Amino acid sequence: MDAQAALRIEERTAVGVEPETVLPAQFFAGTPLDASLQPEKRLMLAVLEEAVGTFQKNALSPNRRARRLFTDVEEWLGSEDREWPYSFVNICQALGLEPHYIRTGLRRWREREQALGLSATNVVRFPFRRVNGRRHSITGRPVGLRRSA
Repeated sequence: MDAQAALRIEERTAVGVEPETVLPAQFFAGTPLDASLQPEKRLMLAVLEEAVGTFQKNALSPNRRARRLFTDVEEWLGSEDREWPYSFVNICQALGLEPHYIRTGLRRWREREQALGLSATNVVRFPFRRVNGRRHSITGRPVGLRRSA
């Protein structure tokens, strides 16, 4: 057998032993990322939560500053602006929420509070922050250790 014939046989029978390279983008392409893993979405969720809390806290307040805050939040919630990344519509789109549904729910909440004459401080908080991300706490010296000079 000549050298060329041996090379042709080797090419046909050789098994590819090269390692396959998989990029992280390829590995994670099939799994959608959770909002808690994306800092931008966590910030958007915090902005939305703060807006809803401000809306509820100041909806029925007679205080001038509280009324101004309520008016600002109400305008932000009612805006159809899509140019600013943190507009209400863009935040809802990024988080997969329906803007009309949130607006309707807040309007119903306000009407119910007005009809019942309840306090404006009756704020409904959602556990968004407990679900998303970690909370870091700064602790002092461990118990039992003395201060050294």
